[in-house]
Amino acid sequence: MAPEAVTNARRWGLAALCAVAVAPAPFTAIAARNVQTPPSPHRSRPLPPKIRSIPYPRLEWPLEISGSQYAPVAWSDVAGWRSDDHLQAFRAFRASCVPIVGQQKTPVEAKALGSSLSEPCRAARAFEITDSARARSFFEEHFLPLQISRLGEDAGFVTGYYEPVLEGSRTRTDVYSVPVYRRPSNLFVRGFKQDAPSLPNKGQVFRKIGRRKLVPYYDRAEIEDGAIAGRGLEICWLKDQPDLLFAQIQGSARVQLEDGTTVRINYDSHNGYPYMAVGRILIDRGIIPKEQMSMQKIREWMDQNPEGANELRRQNRSYVFFREVPLSDKDEAVGAQGVPLTPGRSIAVDKSLHVYGTPFFIEGELPIQSEQSKTPFHRLMVAQDTGSAITGPARADIYYGAGAEAGRISGRLRHSMRFVMLVPKSLDPVARGRKMPLPDPRPSEKIVKLFPPVDPLKDQAKNQKGGAGSSDAAAGPNATNATSAAGPSKGAAVTGRVPLPEARPAIKPGPDQYRHRVRQYRNSQ
Repeated sequence: MAPEAVTNARRWGLAALCAVAVAPAPFTAIAARNVQTPPSPHRSRPLPPKIRSIPYPRLEWPLEISGSQYAPVAWSDVAGWRSDDHLQAFRAFRASCVPIVGQQKTPVEAKALGSSLSEPCRAARAFEITDSARARSFFEEHFLPLQISRLGEDAGFVTGYYEPVLEGSRTRTDVYSVPVYRRPSNLFVRGFKQDAPSLPNKGQVFRKIGRRKLVPYYDRAEIEDGAIAGRGLEICWLKDQPDLLFAQIQGSARVQLEDGTTVRINYDSHNGYPYMAVGRILIDRGIIPKEQMSMQKIREWMDQNPEGANELRRQNRSYVFFREVPLSDKDEAVGAQGVPLTPGRSIAVDKSLHVYGTPFFIEGELPIQSEQSKTPFHRLMVAQDTGSAITGPARADIYYGAGAEAGRISGRLRHSMRFVMLVPKSLDPVARGRKMPLPDPRPSEKIVKLFPPVDPLKDQAKNQKGGAGSSDAAAGPNATNATSAAGPSKGAAVTGRVPLPEARPAIKPGPDQYRHRVRQYRNSQ
């Protein structure tokens, strides 16, 4: 074959190979691709491309947080970063590091940050920090800021929660008649033992009848009507159902008994029904305007409309069971991570997406002082809790402490805010992005006609079904026969095959890019 023909064949083969590459080509290969060869006076048919070996190389992708979009930002671009009290945030983060460093094995659930918080946690526990400036330097040294939001949105959303302080009794009386139930023994969740210390706060929950039969657990109405009464499940008794409802919404409560002692209760499990926000129902019915909605408004309406409150409450079929925890009046509530929450610094996040202990900087304006106020809020928070209503990559429930004042503040929070997620430097998304596999240039229509793309994995499966397989399959993935090496002759079948790349999220070239590549090919001929 003439030298010019060999040059053309190589060019054709390389162009076809570009259609299926998965890993980014080395810089030398990219440079070679752009080398222009002198036009050839002779025309010959191209050689088919070599078939890529299977399986394709798997390269590390940047962070993958479902349903999110994120962008690296500079610390100087994070509004209010330097003015925050980072010492408080550092202390909350350090508390989260205790269970993180103590983990014996990697969590089963794969999440974006994985176990990457271990390194900054070891550094945080290695020395004491006593001022805000050094605490800020710690976060800047060990983390990178990423602005994050739900896909297609430019901001996140925050609400607030607190720990109610309620009046109650260890025994049932005429005043205290509403039971606070612990987890029933016949409550069953697939994949968990019935006496497991922790159960998921989402998903199906069953009532086990006998050894094998499973049926949905009782809903709120059935439980309020006495479905599990008389089994010794009562931790204590409250004054009314709205008290219990708000304790269930918040996930914990302090029950002050008649003898002056306090019972601390925390979330333990639920009955398997999705949470229905009673505030949303009141808005949809036109009872309370959306702009005036708060927990205080809901409570006022329920107190004034007992019959309507009973019907409204049962629209939320979800029901929470508690456990008694050995905390004193001075101790803060314990979050889902198992560490005490810090008022104004702890947040509940979507645990299916985020790792407990992840720092988030939340920025915007909130009605802290009053319902009409717009107090600037620039604060570094730590993910230490979760909730069934907290879903999405930029969604947080801010913990404000215990008592009536904390309840008033948290009850007003329903606002859009900007989220900056702090990612350990070991997971630098920019560095990982440089290695991300990109789609190769699309081959010309002529190449596709000459060498129709096929999936070799399907061929292998067919050959295994049919028997020994064809001689091509036996020859290996890089084999070509004499006909394909010399180019297709008139009336002969083309046997060179180009494998398809694995299915993967990739951006396909648009029509303009495709036309540009067609013009490039025509100009090179």
